[in-house]
Amino acid sequence: MSMTRSLALAVLLATAPGLADEPLTLRSAMSVAREKAREVAAAGARQEAAEARVAQAKGFRLPSVSVSEIYNRTNSAAEAFALKLNKGAFSFPEFVATDPNSPDWLGAAITRVEATLPLFTGGELSGRIDQARSAAEAAGKTAGWAADGAALAAAEAYVMVAQAEEYARLLTRGRDTVKAHVELARAYAGQGMLVRSEVLRAEVELGRLADLVSEAEGKVRVANANLAFRLAADGGARYELAALPSPAPLGDDLAAFLASAAGRQDLLSARSLLRAGELEETVKRAAFFPKIGVMARYDLVGTRLFGNDSRAGTLMAMAQWNVFAGFSDRAAVVAARAEARAGREDVARFDEGVRLEVRQAFEEARTARERHATSVKAIEAARESERIVSERFQNGIVKMLDLLDVATARREAETRELVARAESHLTAFRLALKAGRRPESALP
Repeated sequence: MSMTRSLALAVLLATAPGLADEPLTLRSAMSVAREKAREVAAAGARQEAAEARVAQAKGFRLPSVSVSEIYNRTNSAAEAFALKLNKGAFSFPEFVATDPNSPDWLGAAITRVEATLPLFTGGELSGRIDQARSAAEAAGKTAGWAADGAALAAAEAYVMVAQAEEYARLLTRGRDTVKAHVELARAYAGQGMLVRSEVLRAEVELGRLADLVSEAEGKVRVANANLAFRLAADGGARYELAALPSPAPLGDDLAAFLASAAGRQDLLSARSLLRAGELEETVKRAAFFPKIGVMARYDLVGTRLFGNDSRAGTLMAMAQWNVFAGFSDRAAVVAARAEARAGREDVARFDEGVRLEVRQAFEEARTARERHATSVKAIEAARESERIVSERFQNGIVKMLDLLDVATARREAETRELVARAESHLTAFRLALKAGRRPESALP
């Protein structure tokens, strides 16, 4: 990691609670997830491995050099004769004076340096290299897609924390309001202006809200743990979040989102893998061509290991042509062609599926914004209704139950607005991702 990137990450991490007093923003949370999420690290490692395989495939074009040390002890007539020649220890008088068919045991050590170089492989090597390049390109696109997915997951977790915290505050305010109503009702009951049953009904509502507040606070802790998980932080971290703003307009129409979806990272990755699959037929066709190469060998032969009694070199050109293999080579070509055809169909279906996903995501985002606009208007009506009923209750015109009902209606309207606002943000992030854009592009 470069020094600049490390400093940028440090600045991003400084926005997290416990490291700084500044609240964590949506943008910084998404940036931290891009840097620290484990799925991003895993995708980066796979990309590195794919790039290394390109170098591995290219390496087969270079000479292969090996060094070996061999010790051989034998009484085989042919091998013993050859070993004597290689060591430079052959004696013709000794040869004619002994039985060459029954030699004594003879030992020799051979230090061998051997180099081989393929000259022509029928396109197999070049095909494998191109396949490795396509796979590396696909891995790079997959890594980008993983980073976008991590940013989306962090944004979703952030929105859920903000929603849970705001809902807890909403319930707390509702509980405090009902508590004030209960105290007022008790005062009225003490003056004989209110029956005891209405006071009891208000106390029951107060107890119910207290339970809801406790449950909401538990959900806040769970949401914080989920956000910490997305940011690869400690599970007990508690985040101070900036307020969740009103959703921004979608900006573009459906056609623009469909156009950008053609550059979606996972779709581009699938197309790169398809190119690698289509090259398999070319690789399999290499079996119909001869394999040509050269080999150079240099031996040091001695009585002991690493001896140097004599030296010998060999230079060899090799050509091999598989004339018949029971039609297995032809079947492999047919299978590769069929697999490529199936891959093209899969990618075409994937492309169509991406377009369908964009259409669905666009409709969900547009509906969420319409729902939010409606919920905002409903809040205004609910608050005005509560104000009117509260004044009428203080004047003794309406009952406590009516006051509790309008307070509940106002709280439900605020809850619907909160849910619609959060859903508007979430659908915008998801639409951006499905349309091949960075989720950050949907930030207000």
